[in-house]
Amino acid sequence: VQLQASGGGLVQPGGSLRLSCAASGRIFSINDMGWNRQAPGKQRELVASITSDGSTNYADAVKGRFTISRDNAKNTVYLQMHNLEPEDTAVYYCYADGREITNVNIPRQYRGQGTLVTVSS
Repeated sequence: VQLQASGGGLVQPGGSLRLSCAASGRIFSINDMGWNRQAPGKQRELVASITSDGSTNYADAVKGRFTISRDNAKNTVYLQMHNLEPEDTAVYYCYADGREITNVNIPRQYRGQGTLVTVSS
């Protein structure tokens, strides 16, 4: 299973961006999906997650500004980011908890390659 993230870029403070992450390959099932981020010199942290039935969870720092959603038919997770702040500058990584067709008894977490979000004037 491969995850391909897109949508990062440079944005001014107060601006918006939408990240997308599509899973592909020999997918048997996908449960939780989400986004982590890692800022320079800091540890990776959870930004938001969403279950297969749509329940969401957010880091306190992004509540009210970010919205996570998913399209189960497309195995895709989105992160809509509004009112971006310089502190949101980081590499954003998507992940998916699921199983492959060839190993249905072994759950794994699959991770994307990361997309850079830079918030700066």
